[in-house]
Amino acid sequence: MSKIFGALMEPFHRVVGSWYRKQVQKELVKYGLRYDDLLDPKMNLDVKEALNRLPQREVDLRNQRIKRAIDISQKHTELPDELKKLQTPFNFYLKPVVEKIEAENAERAELGTGKPYDRQIP
Repeated sequence: MSKIFGALMEPFHRVVGSWYRKQVQKELVKYGLRYDDLLDPKMNLDVKEALNRLPQREVDLRNQRIKRAIDISQKHTELPDELKKLQTPFNFYLKPVVEKIEAENAERAELGTGKPYDRQIP
Protein backbone atom coordinates (compact mmCIF):
# COMPACT_ATOMS: atom_id res chain seq x y z
CA MET A 1 0.00 0.00 0.00
CA SER A 2 2.73 2.48 0.95
CA LYS A 3 4.69 1.76 -2.27
CA ILE A 4 1.61 2.54 -4.33
CA PHE A 5 0.96 5.73 -2.39
CA GLY A 6 4.62 6.73 -2.76
CA ALA A 7 4.47 6.15 -6.50
CA LEU A 8 1.31 8.24 -6.76
CA MET A 9 2.84 11.09 -4.75
CA GLU A 10 6.19 11.15 -6.58
CA PRO A 11 5.10 13.59 -9.34
CA PHE A 12 3.59 15.86 -6.69
CA HIS A 13 6.82 15.81 -4.68
CA ARG A 14 8.86 16.61 -7.79
CA VAL A 15 6.69 19.62 -8.62
CA VAL A 16 6.60 20.92 -5.06
CA GLY A 17 10.31 20.26 -4.61
CA SER A 18 11.13 22.18 -7.77
CA TRP A 19 8.94 25.10 -6.66
CA TYR A 20 10.51 25.14 -3.19
CA ARG A 21 14.04 25.09 -4.63
CA LYS A 22 13.20 28.12 -6.80
CA GLN A 23 11.85 29.98 -3.77
CA VAL A 24 14.99 29.23 -1.75
CA GLN A 25 17.16 30.28 -4.69
CA LYS A 26 15.28 33.58 -5.00
CA GLU A 27 15.83 34.37 -1.30
CA LEU A 28 19.52 33.40 -1.37
CA VAL A 29 20.17 35.50 -4.48
CA LYS A 30 18.45 38.47 -2.84
CA TYR A 31 21.15 38.49 -0.14
CA GLY A 32 24.06 37.10 -2.14
CA LEU A 33 24.34 33.87 -0.16
CA ARG A 34 25.04 30.28 -1.09
CA TYR A 35 23.09 27.40 0.41
CA ASP A 36 26.15 26.15 2.31
CA ASP A 37 26.47 29.55 4.00
CA LEU A 38 23.36 28.65 6.01
CA LEU A 39 25.05 25.68 7.69
CA ASP A 40 25.86 26.56 11.31
CA PRO A 41 29.18 25.30 12.73
CA LYS A 42 27.89 25.75 16.29
CA MET A 43 25.01 23.35 15.78
CA ASN A 44 26.81 20.69 13.75
CA LEU A 45 30.41 19.88 14.59
CA ASP A 46 30.84 18.13 11.25
CA VAL A 47 30.30 21.53 9.62
CA LYS A 48 32.83 23.06 12.01
CA GLU A 49 35.38 20.41 11.06
CA ALA A 50 34.60 20.93 7.36
CA LEU A 51 35.24 24.68 7.74
CA ASN A 52 38.58 23.87 9.37
CA ARG A 53 39.52 21.74 6.36
CA LEU A 54 38.54 24.32 3.73
CA PRO A 55 41.19 26.60 2.24
CA GLN A 56 41.33 29.95 4.05
CA ARG A 57 40.26 31.81 0.90
CA GLU A 58 36.99 29.84 0.78
CA VAL A 59 36.33 30.56 4.47
CA ASP A 60 37.03 34.27 3.91
CA LEU A 61 34.62 34.37 0.95
CA ARG A 62 31.96 32.69 3.12
CA ASN A 63 32.45 35.25 5.89
CA GLN A 64 32.24 38.12 3.39
CA ARG A 65 28.98 36.78 1.96
CA ILE A 66 27.49 36.42 5.45
CA LYS A 67 28.55 39.94 6.47
CA ARG A 68 27.13 41.38 3.24
CA ALA A 69 23.84 39.52 3.80
CA ILE A 70 23.56 40.85 7.35
CA ASP A 71 24.23 44.39 6.10
CA ILE A 72 21.67 44.10 3.31
CA SER A 73 19.11 42.64 5.69
CA GLN A 74 19.54 45.41 8.24
CA LYS A 75 19.20 48.05 5.53
CA HIS A 76 16.02 46.33 4.22
CA THR A 77 17.40 46.28 0.68
CA GLU A 78 18.51 43.70 -1.87
CA LEU A 79 21.56 43.19 -4.04
CA PRO A 80 21.59 45.24 -7.24
CA ASP A 81 20.29 43.34 -10.27
CA GLU A 82 23.72 43.15 -11.94
CA LEU A 83 25.11 41.40 -8.84
CA LYS A 84 22.08 39.12 -8.55
CA LYS A 85 22.86 37.73 -12.02
CA LEU A 86 26.33 36.66 -10.82
CA GLN A 87 25.10 34.67 -7.82
CA THR A 88 25.36 30.88 -7.69
CA PRO A 89 23.34 29.82 -4.63
CA PHE A 90 23.53 26.07 -5.29
CA ASN A 91 27.26 25.94 -5.99
CA PHE A 92 28.13 23.72 -3.03
CA TYR A 93 31.58 24.21 -1.52
CA LEU A 94 31.02 22.78 1.97
CA LYS A 95 28.63 19.89 1.34
CA PRO A 96 31.25 17.57 -0.26
CA VAL A 97 33.60 18.10 2.69
CA VAL A 98 30.81 17.46 5.21
CA GLU A 99 29.84 14.27 3.36
CA LYS A 100 33.46 13.11 3.49
CA ILE A 101 33.60 13.77 7.25
CA GLU A 102 30.33 11.90 7.78
CA ALA A 103 31.73 8.95 5.81
CA GLU A 104 34.88 9.03 7.97
CA ASN A 105 32.73 9.05 11.10
CA ALA A 106 30.67 6.12 9.82
CA GLU A 107 33.86 4.19 9.10
CA ARG A 108 35.16 4.97 12.60
CA ALA A 109 31.88 3.75 14.08
CA GLU A 110 32.17 0.48 12.13
CA LEU A 111 35.73 0.03 13.38
CA GLY A 112 34.76 0.92 16.94
CA THR A 113 37.15 3.86 17.23
CA GLY A 114 36.33 7.31 18.56
CA LYS A 115 36.08 10.58 16.73
CA PRO A 116 39.08 12.89 16.54
CA TYR A 117 36.99 15.74 17.95
CA ASP A 118 34.42 16.00 20.69
CA ARG A 119 30.82 16.08 19.50
CA GLN A 120 28.98 18.20 22.04
CA ILE A 121 26.35 20.62 20.90
CA PRO A 122 26.25 23.82 22.99
